[in-house]
Amino acid sequence: MTTGKHLAGLLLLSTALSFPTLVRAQDDAAADVPQDGLPVAEDAAEDDVDISIPGGDTIIVTGRVNRDPTRNSSQVISVLSAEQIERTGDGDIAGALSRVTGLSVVGSGRVFVRGLGDRYSLAMLNGLPLPSPEPLSRVVPLDIFPTNVIASSLVQKTYSPNFPGEFGGGVINLTTRAVPEESFLSISGSVSGETETTFQNGYDYYGSGSDWTGFDGGARTLQPLLRNYLETSILTGESIGSLPQSRIEEIAYSLTPRNFTTLQVFDKLRPNFSGGITAGTAFDIGDDQRLGLVVTGNLSNGYRNRTILRQSAGANETTYSRNGVDRRTDNNILANALFSAGLEMGDHVIRWTNLFIRDTVKQSQLGAFTIADLDPAEFLEQNTAWYSRQLMDTQMVGEFDFGVVDVDLRGGFARTERKAPHNLSYTYVRTNDATTYGDVYRVDLTGSGQQALQRTGLIASFSELSEELWFGGIDVSYELADTIQTTVGYAYSDTDRYSTRRAFQPRASVDLDFLGLGQPLDPAVTPALLQILEAAGTRTTSQLLNAAVYNMFNVNLQEFGATTPAFGAELTIHGAYGQLQWSPSSTFTVQGGVRYETADQSSTPIGAASNPALGRTLSNDYFLPAATVTWEPVPDLQLRFSGSQTIARPQFRELVAQVYFDPETNRGYEGNPALVDSELLNLEARAEYYLGRQSRVSVAGFYKKIDNPIEAFLNGTGNISYANAPTAELYGGELDAQYTVDLLGLGDAFASKQLLLLANYTYTQSSVSAGDEPIAVFDGTNVVPNFRASQIFDDGSPLVGQSDHLVNLQVSFEDTDQLQQLTVLTSYASTRTVFRSQGGLPDVIEKPGINLDVVARQGITIGGVEMELKLEGRNLLGTRHQEYQINSAGLRIDSNTYDVGQSFSAGLSITF
Repeated sequence: MTTGKHLAGLLLLSTALSFPTLVRAQDDAAADVPQDGLPVAEDAAEDDVDISIPGGDTIIVTGRVNRDPTRNSSQVISVLSAEQIERTGDGDIAGALSRVTGLSVVGSGRVFVRGLGDRYSLAMLNGLPLPSPEPLSRVVPLDIFPTNVIASSLVQKTYSPNFPGEFGGGVINLTTRAVPEESFLSISGSVSGETETTFQNGYDYYGSGSDWTGFDGGARTLQPLLRNYLETSILTGESIGSLPQSRIEEIAYSLTPRNFTTLQVFDKLRPNFSGGITAGTAFDIGDDQRLGLVVTGNLSNGYRNRTILRQSAGANETTYSRNGVDRRTDNNILANALFSAGLEMGDHVIRWTNLFIRDTVKQSQLGAFTIADLDPAEFLEQNTAWYSRQLMDTQMVGEFDFGVVDVDLRGGFARTERKAPHNLSYTYVRTNDATTYGDVYRVDLTGSGQQALQRTGLIASFSELSEELWFGGIDVSYELADTIQTTVGYAYSDTDRYSTRRAFQPRASVDLDFLGLGQPLDPAVTPALLQILEAAGTRTTSQLLNAAVYNMFNVNLQEFGATTPAFGAELTIHGAYGQLQWSPSSTFTVQGGVRYETADQSSTPIGAASNPALGRTLSNDYFLPAATVTWEPVPDLQLRFSGSQTIARPQFRELVAQVYFDPETNRGYEGNPALVDSELLNLEARAEYYLGRQSRVSVAGFYKKIDNPIEAFLNGTGNISYANAPTAELYGGELDAQYTVDLLGLGDAFASKQLLLLANYTYTQSSVSAGDEPIAVFDGTNVVPNFRASQIFDDGSPLVGQSDHLVNLQVSFEDTDQLQQLTVLTSYASTRTVFRSQGGLPDVIEKPGINLDVVARQGITIGGVEMELKLEGRNLLGTRHQEYQINSAGLRIDSNTYDVGQSFSAGLSITF
């Protein structure tokens, strides 16, 4: 990053501490109308929804008599307040968002809007961008955001120029808590279990004594000799084989600390637990100033078992070329903390938000598999791994209201990290033949035996990623007349990422001078020494490469990915926009504008041994127009029409030609340096009819055309890579209805009871156009510039991640006078493509199926202390996770299929 970039970010930060608009609904006399997604209880606590977005005054029309932001917005938005999020009972914001019309969650917290992948979604915090600690996602996975630090979540599905131009499916903006209305202290805790995991057998390894907190106690700190080689070899290009033998063996010995090599079996895994504390206060300073403070900290620790079916076969084969089962136990630890300070000065607001999130997965796995070509050999694979991802974000947000002029300033800094040190993978084989040790599992430490034995051994890998993001901006709104408001703004962001990945495999060979006598032994003893080495290969993982092996044999290291050890990536964006909103009457609004955005994006291989051809630089600028018309032809009927042009840039992980391993899917991913930007045309029409308090129905149709969409496919190395398809189209419709039924007619006992009914359905169709147009792909070594698109894409095939049908149903029984809720939630998503295959095989698809959850909440007051008891049941139908393909011979090939158990939890929170 240049000094100028730092200076620009710091100036914007120090100017006045930036911030997107804090929008509050205005009229307390108006009736509540529910937002798109979840119905709103008739509760005074829900009067105002705290929403913070750039240029928000032109998105939420605060002059209307109804304070519902969904109805008052000049755009198509869905808003979840803190109370609505509580009703779902979801522990993270990704789960709550999955209830919103047209949204689905894929993998680890990656939100898809209308079937478009996470590259087409933009996640923001208080209207400011967030970097991702996960190399497989451009935006931060939303499953690491706990719901108790979020005041509201806004999803905008139509584009407006006040947001960044990278808009495909929608913008997801999270607003954190600001100034509390009164002082409070809340302590919460919960215990949970899952039928596939709790009190069942599972795996673990020691690691370090502090692993339960998600923080390593120092056991994973690299030895100085190893760290020195990892750092200096990038700059010098020095290969591991060029080092002195003694140094190679010292490095090799440091790869396998015993704390990480021994897999332990637990007869009964304990239940999961979580706990947290949140406190807030507010007090007056002078006559018209009020300062609010909020602090929260949470820690959760849980286990998850999966027995994963993994198979492979050719396009016409009737039997599996590889057939195996992985038994995996993940220990997930999530720690988070938030500190915010808000200052209200009359009509001005300044907010300082500091967020820390650390999400750790400690993974233990034992797998068994067979390979048809190596029959009757049987393989065992043991993996122990640690993946920690961490986000630290600080931002200053403010709003200055000078009557007809509003000025918003914002700025901040964020840093993310992902570390995966000392991840070890051991592969053993039992050859089941008449050779020596043919009836036991073993490793060929020489790597030169028969074909089955050549697949055995140990691989130790180390990866690190760090990313820094500086951001700032200003928005100025001016009321030209009672009916016309204009907004202009500027936004700046600069993202720098540095990632490394190194992997090593030890191999042993005979050392005729191991006695150190200065006179080598007679070569005739070589067969005897090889027999000793062969016997050593039958040892357990902790003893496989013990001191005796190093004393008697030469141990060398083979490095994988030596030409791509490190990459740097950078994205600098300058954006400016102008937007005008004209409201000639309370029933008609036109909003339009244009955003100009220029960006420089690059990925650069780092190191003397790297291949410069794998670097990439993209410099583009765009004018992105957008317009939305909102018309209320008759009372309570609202029509919207919207059109816009937007873009989607390749994510860093899609550009960087470096292998990343995803612990969730157990797959490797590598980028394609030849990717280009995608350009989108977005059209939408919508009708909304408001039936009365908390009841409404809406219907919408949408269309998108995408030039150069980026799609995932299985490349020749067995990893997932990416390519630009020529074009794609997507269209569909949404139907959303929610209705409130008062239960007074059932008798006095039901005088304060109501039934809330919600149903939404999204239908989506997409098709990729391929033909024989040339595209550029990465084959694992080089970029292939004239690859035929039809070799990867089939004309008419759907976009990756797109489900034809998304359904959400919710029934809530509630008491309006006290906290008492029973909510039944059902969701359904039809099959969707995970990635594309080659070699005549169909695409791999996922079958999400039907999910049924039940959440019960009951308020209790004991001795004047308020308590909340929450009971949850999740996945009550026991829906499996399925990823598979069916070849032309009718053989079903499961690549990532496993049972998901029913989960149950009980939680108690106490508020003082």
